[in-house]
Amino acid sequence: MGAELGKTNTNLYNTDYNLWVLETVAKLKNKDLDDLDWENLIEEIEDLSRRDKHKLQSLLNHIFEHLLLIVYWQAELVRNQEHWEREILNFRLQFLQVLEDSPSLRNYARDYLAEGYKRGRKLAAKHSQLPLSTFPEHPITTLEQAIDEDWLP
Repeated sequence: MGAELGKTNTNLYNTDYNLWVLETVAKLKNKDLDDLDWENLIEEIEDLSRRDKHKLQSLLNHIFEHLLLIVYWQAELVRNQEHWEREILNFRLQFLQVLEDSPSLRNYARDYLAEGYKRGRKLAAKHSQLPLSTFPEHPITTLEQAIDEDWLP
């Protein structure tokens, strides 16, 4: 019967994810460990860390994109500066919220800085239609400045 329950839980995971989550939470609260869909539960828990890392990556990419637009896309600065600054602040606030929830990710963010800048640089070039060579190859700021709500280049 245990294998049958596990199969039912796996089917639920594949057919109604939200219901699977609700039932898994109820089973955990009731300490009904024998009926848990362990395989998918472990996968989901591992995925939580990956999601936060991907979110930090995306936010840092966009922070750098907009910082670079402010500094190097002078033709559009007057028209778009306020919008870009709002975007930077929005991305920074989200970034800081992730770090507040998971402070251990700060080291991950530091390790990702160069790659985030590289991707932000590509985004800025695509957005502006300026040559990639317009933007410096190396980060224009530290992580601390990039996520500082009051800092702008």
